[in-house]
Amino acid sequence: MMIASRVIVRGVVQGVGFRPFVHATATELGLSGSVGNSALGVVIDIEGDGEAIDAFVARVRNRPPPLARVESIEREDSPPLGRQGFCIIETDAGAVGRTLAPADVGICDDCLRELTDPSDRRYRHPFITCTNCGPRFTIIESMPYDRAATTMKRFPLCANCAAEYVDPSDRRFHAQPIACPECGPTLSFVEGDAPAVTGEGALLRARSLLRDGKILAVKGIGGFHMACDARDDRVVHDLRERKHRPSKPLAVMVRDVREARALGVVGDAEADAMSSRERPIVLVAKASGYTLSPSIAPGIPDIGIMLAYNPIQHLLLGLAGDAAGPAALVMTSANIGGEPILYSDDDLERVGDLADGVLTHNRPILMPCDDSVMRIFGSGRQLLRRSRGYAPLPVAAPFDLPPTLAVGADLKNTFCLAEGAYVWPSQHIGDMGDLAVIDSFAASESHFESITGVVPHQIACDEHPRYRSSSWARSRSGDRPVRVVGHHHAHVASVMGENGRDGSEPVLGIAFDGTGYGADGAVWGGELLLATYKGYRRLAHLGYVPLPGGDAGVERPYRMALAHLWHAGLDWESDLAPVAACPPREQSVLLHQLATGFGCVDTSSMGRLFDAVSSLTGVRQSVDYEAQAAIELEGISRGVDCAPSRYTFDWVQSDDDSWTADPRSVIRAVVRDLRAKVPADVIGARFHESVAHLVLEWAIRGRELAGVDEVVLTGGVFQNPLLLVRACALLGEAGFTPLTGLQLPPNDGGLAYGQVLVGSSS
Repeated sequence: MMIASRVIVRGVVQGVGFRPFVHATATELGLSGSVGNSALGVVIDIEGDGEAIDAFVARVRNRPPPLARVESIEREDSPPLGRQGFCIIETDAGAVGRTLAPADVGICDDCLRELTDPSDRRYRHPFITCTNCGPRFTIIESMPYDRAATTMKRFPLCANCAAEYVDPSDRRFHAQPIACPECGPTLSFVEGDAPAVTGEGALLRARSLLRDGKILAVKGIGGFHMACDARDDRVVHDLRERKHRPSKPLAVMVRDVREARALGVVGDAEADAMSSRERPIVLVAKASGYTLSPSIAPGIPDIGIMLAYNPIQHLLLGLAGDAAGPAALVMTSANIGGEPILYSDDDLERVGDLADGVLTHNRPILMPCDDSVMRIFGSGRQLLRRSRGYAPLPVAAPFDLPPTLAVGADLKNTFCLAEGAYVWPSQHIGDMGDLAVIDSFAASESHFESITGVVPHQIACDEHPRYRSSSWARSRSGDRPVRVVGHHHAHVASVMGENGRDGSEPVLGIAFDGTGYGADGAVWGGELLLATYKGYRRLAHLGYVPLPGGDAGVERPYRMALAHLWHAGLDWESDLAPVAACPPREQSVLLHQLATGFGCVDTSSMGRLFDAVSSLTGVRQSVDYEAQAAIELEGISRGVDCAPSRYTFDWVQSDDDSWTADPRSVIRAVVRDLRAKVPADVIGARFHESVAHLVLEWAIRGRELAGVDEVVLTGGVFQNPLLLVRACALLGEAGFTPLTGLQLPPNDGGLAYGQVLVGSSS
């Protein structure tokens, strides 16, 4: 029987080749009608044989294009109108609704083949793209998604590209960012005051600069990177000085998985992650034959590797027949530490000050977007930074949400917009201590409102009274309510939501991090919470220790070690590493602070306990980047067999019926081992085993109190792979279900999602 149907498809269905897919499918099945983009999603008017339409809808639902994500399909049948043929129609700008903006996608195999094929008209074209790959989020100005709504609108298609654009059999049929050497953007190379060089000459000059051991700034999809030869220790050291980044690890880019395996331990899971369309930086152990500069990732056993994900990067690494050049490049964001990534033409002067030469182009970047970072643990993936390749794609909500903005934390900031079944986490924004980062936050938030259509009716923020993100929320709230959410409650809620828990049943939430404002005004960070979205009860915490001097105690782990020694009743004897590291005058001031409480705040932070043990074992006395002391301690502890020895925490019941895990017994045991000449790596392994068993003991006590078997592990400390894998194993053996993050980081980069869920439940 002949019928007509209107089919509305919602989800990630614009900018992913959905209309060409619909055109090809309808034509194959002998159906007539039209397809177009709309604020509703993709709207298909189709008619023909009823069984053929059933088959069409099934294929749309079950076999969409690789980049698409179908969230829902609505279908309404009606009498046929006698349409002939099938066509793609103009976007309906008048419809009211919502569709999902796509993320940027790494170069596909087809485009890479064309890039390297001398017979192809896009041979060596730095901006080659198609329906299945290329920039999306970073060039979208508004939705619905069409070329006129992107920064590619300034590049009219030439006759050849226009023919491809309208050819249903072509891979570039209705691919919005396409261009070619005749009509697309162009490269230019700038070095000092010399005249700019364009086109292929720009690329040759850039490769020559890298080959000569200099630093190149290169504009890519989401901003400028700084690049240099990863095997040249002198230039890597120079890059660190210019970025004011003394020792924080640098990412390395190579051409393919084979080259990655020459640098790191890349198994199948790591290779799949590196090669995925998101192309994140993947943290792996350094290979035994590691030959890169020791300055790339000093003091740790891991290295971050990513594969080239855009054509410019492939061209920089060199194609067949090109002059030899570095096969591995440091590829790090072009900015000073603490500042936002540089990305626009207005930044060229600042970029030029950081680099010896700049390879740029005239395709505007509307939204800056840093690289994503991932680690493989066990059988799963853990995102440590969710940005390029993932933003602005939404995460599902476990229940229906009112229009909400959550502003996140001050470190590793991301924000979230939410409404209905969706939560849209932003790209990585950065640390809110710099005014430029706050400006970047505001611009990104405004753009997200535009492309998602969410108009927030409420704002959620952290309860820390001095967070800049929270201050921003209050100053912009107007007459909208501001929902204040506890830091560690948000951490736990984020993992609950990712795992689809609706909050009707509580979970045991173990939140270990460095700093989070607590309900009693102390600095929390070692917490066991019995939590739903509506509230929580603090069942246990790490015993309070004075944190002297605020940031100074974080930046100099020896201060935290001395505080723990003082708290444990141990003398500051000169044979102990933190005592030797602390100048005598500072020791006197510190002792006065600890004795009087002046300039001190109590902390239950597990992150600060890791700092103290790192200092005591002589691993790290001062830090150049967040969690450096803990990262290096984990690095020396990994793979060390400490069985059967481990340390134990004393248990103390508090007046409010909660339990305290007193760290003094652990500190005393560590000092005994040091004086017994136990190696630092064995002490580190024993400490990790002790914390993993503390997780198990807390879970057992929580189950006895509340009858709960699900245990959330969250907070920045659970980025530690040794601890996370061991804690999950112990919990599983004891019959618990450990819950960890799936699509969001366990650090503060995942906090805003939890704020949305708690703020919408209060």
